[in-house]
Amino acid sequence: DWQADWQADWQADWQADWQADWRASQHQAVAAEVVVTVGFDRDPATMPVDIIALRRILQSCRTIAVVGLSAEWHRPSFFAAKYMQSHGYRILPVNPRYAGSSVLGMACVARLEDLDEPVDMVDVFRRSEDVGAIADSAIALGAKCLWQQIGVVNREADARARAAGLDSVMDRCVKIEHARLFGGLHWAGVNTGVISARRMG
Repeated sequence: DWQADWQADWQADWQADWQADWRASQHQAVAAEVVVTVGFDRDPATMPVDIIALRRILQSCRTIAVVGLSAEWHRPSFFAAKYMQSHGYRILPVNPRYAGSSVLGMACVARLEDLDEPVDMVDVFRRSEDVGAIADSAIALGAKCLWQQIGVVNREADARARAAGLDSVMDRCVKIEHARLFGGLHWAGVNTGVISARRMG
């Protein structure tokens, strides 16, 4: 019945979110070189400065092009983008798989070059080896920040972005950082709004 389905969906969603946030927090606790921002080094002693920089980035970068954004609600890219969208950010989907259709109510394009509006941040959900070309596109578009999600680390792309004057963040989740710095996490994780008691179909 619908109640059993809703409970099963809610439990699965809550558990996945909690596990993702827990893994990320553990990952960040043991990794000293996770944030690189223009003008700052990677010394753990600069962490308070990094926090200030992260807050500045998330406050100033209101339009986010999400490269590799999936249309599947249970995927990390969708989950993170929906969270950011629900907190007032403009999300621009970039994924050739969905080009010409919409994701999160926004038209999806195949490449960053196909966007027809300014971009503040380029958030990357792609393999580390793919980030170089994405960084070059972000620089050409005049983006303010290149953000590589958890598990994505391309130091050459990071260096090129910083040399071009962009802020650059590696190996962190934009959703988790926003929730941590601005208040969006609670004991049950993040309310994504994707679970409904209304039976579909």
